[in-house]
Formats: sequence, C-alpha cells, structure tokens
Amino acid sequence: MSNNPSPTTPTTPPTSKAHIGRSLTVAAWVSFVCQVAIIATGGAVRLTESGLGCPTWPTCTATSLIPTTELSYHSIIEFGNRMMTGLLGVVALVIVILVWMRHRTRRDLFALALTVLGGIAVQALIGGVTVITGLNPFIVGLHYLISVLLVCVAAVFLARLRDLPGPRTLAVPPWFARLTHLASCVLFVTLVFGMLTTGAGPHSGDPNVARNGFDATLLQHIHSWPGYILAGLAITLMAYSVIRKLPVARWYLVLVLVVVVQVFVGIYQSRAGLPPLAVGVHLVLAALAAASTTMIILRLKRPTG
Repeated sequence: MSNNPSPTTPTTPPTSKAHIGRSLTVAAWVSFVCQVAIIATGGAVRLTESGLGCPTWPTCTATSLIPTTELSYHSIIEFGNRMMTGLLGVVALVIVILVWMRHRTRRDLFALALTVLGGIAVQALIGGVTVITGLNPFIVGLHYLISVLLVCVAAVFLARLRDLPGPRTLAVPPWFARLTHLASCVLFVTLVFGMLTTGAGPHSGDPNVARNGFDATLLQHIHSWPGYILAGLAITLMAYSVIRKLPVARWYLVLVLVVVVQVFVGIYQSRAGLPPLAVGVHLVLAALAAASTTMIILRLKRPTG
C-alpha cells in the first residue's frame, strides 16, 4: 500500500495566521490600539495641565490610592492615564501567557511579548519619576519616546503573527531599502526634536513647571526641516513602490497619508498658537508614522521559502 499522501492531504505547514488563532490576534490588536491610546491620554494629561493632578506616586495622594473629593478634575485625568498603564500591563501579560501556552515554537513572538511587558513596567517607573521630579521636561520627553517605541514593537508583533520565522531575502531593490532606512533615521530625528520643542513650549503639564530652557521658536523650525525631508522621501518612495508594485506599496501609502496630515497639523498648530487639541493629534500621528515606517521596514524582505 502506498504511503504517499492523497491529493487532499496537506503537505505544507499551516499558515501562520491559522496556526496563531483568533484569540492571540485579537489580543495583539488590543495591545496595539491601547499603546496608541495611552499616548493620547498622556498628551491629555499634559495639555490640560493635569501632570501633577495626583501629586504622589504610586498612590494618587499620600493617603489615598485613588483621587479624593478634595482634588480637582486634573486628578481624574492623571489617574485615568495611570489606569491605562494597568490595562496595558494586563493585556501584555495575557499575550505572554497565550504565546507560552499555545505557541512555544514561536520564540520570536515570545521575545516580543516579553519586550512589550517589560517596556510597560519601565514606563510605569518612568511615569513615577516624572511625578517625583515635578514633570522634568526631559523625563517627560523620554516617557513619550519610549511610548512610541512600544507602539512600534506592538506593530512588529502584529506583523510577525502573519509570518513564519525563517530565512528572508530582500524583496525590493537595494537602493530602495537604503533610502527607506534613511527615511526611518530622519523620522527619529524628527521625533527627538519634536520632543525638545514640546519641552520648550507652553504645554508643560502644570503651570508651575519649568521648561527645558531652549528657544522654542528656533526648535520649532529645526523640528520642521526633517519633517519636510521625511515627507519628500516618503512620497518619492511611495510613488516608485506603487509603479513597480513592490510589497511595501500599501504601507508607503499609509505613511504618506499620515505624514502629509502631520505636516498640515504642524503648520496649523504653529500658526494658531499651539491649540491643545492640535498638539494632541500631532503626538498621536507621530506614533502612527513610526508604526507605519516599522511595517515598511519589515516588508522590505520576504521569506525565501
């Protein structure tokens, strides 16, 4: 009797999406959305001057874990942001458990899940330091940059859910890959100068907090230069990827959309006197630009199999 498989017998391993399952996929998306959402709530804390709404850490006051009736709405906003950190921690822990229990062969996913969980713990500590140091603008800026990094790691996790681990080969021309990496460096410079610009501007999180001492107007201009360069690179690479039907075309379209909107929001907020809502949108769009760039970099290569 022949041992050859019948035509209906699958001879290839299951796809990563089928292998992963719905529960982990949903949890991963919840993690990504919450990572972006906490940037919005953190921005709300700063933009409503609620940074010291809970004047102590880890409790809200010296005698209470939660806001008391004697405190103002600033306390509710600040405490709500702290609760978002707790929610993120729970979701991250669930993902770690799901990967460990059901997908032990996916060491890449387990490492990413642990990275997100560890990053949330670090963020909680840095959040405490920001309160203890009276909202030091450099600590607040670091807090934001790490949040953006965690958004990117959550995006990597989502991408890896669909990809089986193994050797990969370049799926785009080498020059295209180099320009993409250059664009990612320009984005990083934009984020850093954006952080410094915000630290020099009026939105300190509390009326009595000192700023970083830099010239906010000068930094605003310096911050815009790499932003325009990024927009030019993204549009050029998007056009080429669409014409040549490269696997990164879809994500370049997303990046261009985010960056173009970001440029217009940046111009508007600078001319309108930095309205809080526009600044908050600017913060979130920067994180989405970083996530889109991360997805582009991941799609520069394809599996060799």
